[in-house]
Amino acid sequence: MIDATFDTPEEAAFRREVRQFIDENLTGELRRLAHQEASSFAHAATSVEWHGLLHKRGWVASGWPKEYGGTGWSPRQRYIFEWEMGAAGAPRIPNIGVRMVGPVLMKYGTPEQRDYFLQRMLSGEHYWCQGYSEPGAGSDLAALQLRAVRDGDHYVLNGSKMWTTFAQYANWIFLLVRTSTEGKPHRGISFLVAPLDLPGITIRPFISMSGDHDVNQVFFDDVRVPVKYLVGDENQAWAISKYLLEFERGVGHPVPAMFVELAKLRTIARQECADNGEPLWEDSAFRHRYAGLEIEALASFLTEQRLIYSLPVGQNIGDATASLMKLSWSETTQKINQLTMDALGKYAAVDQHKATGPNATMEDVGPAYALTPTIHYLNDRVLTIAAGSSEIQRNILARVALGL
Repeated sequence: MIDATFDTPEEAAFRREVRQFIDENLTGELRRLAHQEASSFAHAATSVEWHGLLHKRGWVASGWPKEYGGTGWSPRQRYIFEWEMGAAGAPRIPNIGVRMVGPVLMKYGTPEQRDYFLQRMLSGEHYWCQGYSEPGAGSDLAALQLRAVRDGDHYVLNGSKMWTTFAQYANWIFLLVRTSTEGKPHRGISFLVAPLDLPGITIRPFISMSGDHDVNQVFFDDVRVPVKYLVGDENQAWAISKYLLEFERGVGHPVPAMFVELAKLRTIARQECADNGEPLWEDSAFRHRYAGLEIEALASFLTEQRLIYSLPVGQNIGDATASLMKLSWSETTQKINQLTMDALGKYAAVDQHKATGPNATMEDVGPAYALTPTIHYLNDRVLTIAAGSSEIQRNILARVALGL
């Protein structure tokens, strides 16, 4: 594996420890469900089980300092962990609490907020979802309109949030809300957290074109959220939101996952035939396209390596670097999906959504490698939109390059 060639002896020992954990815990039905998962994240039942196993080992929060219950790993150790999890096909836990809200609370939260929320994120007692996008505010978050009006010790919320991943399973949500309409739009935004069982909250599902129910619209009708759930200062959440997005866009599972998908694509190309009846892998045009994607994946990998080895322990990766990484892995992943669909031929047209997941109701069609690629292709259309569209990422990079 490419990543292991960079290991020191200590890092090699740590990699073996991670692999042993995976071999001992990713077994049986859990492994089967993880390997047939085609959504952005594992089904809630699968991810909750895997979260529990990681929590028992003390490995849920790979990026947290020890003082808050994290591993205290170096950036390189964390990357080894993420790489091995991706290579093994371990369940992709949404971990929105640990990955996004946790770092925000560590930097901007009160001691009381940190004491209450962080341990519950680690244990899995709190399952979080994200309330950023709205019907008229996607990548342009400054346009958000969900109002939060102060009324004594509460904020009264009215409006809705869109594309809220796994809100149907979550019991807590973090929100960007508009607390002021004066001045520039991004200066009137605040950051709230709220339990999802408050009166006035309604969750409406959206079914994606793959047939999955991953996202929702969440409505707030006179929802009263205690002021103690305000994170940071009122009307000062723009900096918080940008800080959080660095963790959503940056280093993690996606680059190792690209190499896993490339390996699956090689398997398909060796089994499926080109128009001349020979294995597709022997077709020069296909090999040329494949090589281009392998080069792009390697470029993303080397960019991450450069970042990891230059990043001081505990420092966030920065707005521009996060945009560069997100732009790279999201677009390359979509290209890999497209070539995989081309290689599958007739199997790419088969809807196998109902043959996956813990509630499967039909048998799969064709070889095992044909089960999930079409679902992956459909679900991953969102990658260049979620967490800020590719256009937004390019705008950020342009502003940095021009010193704006």
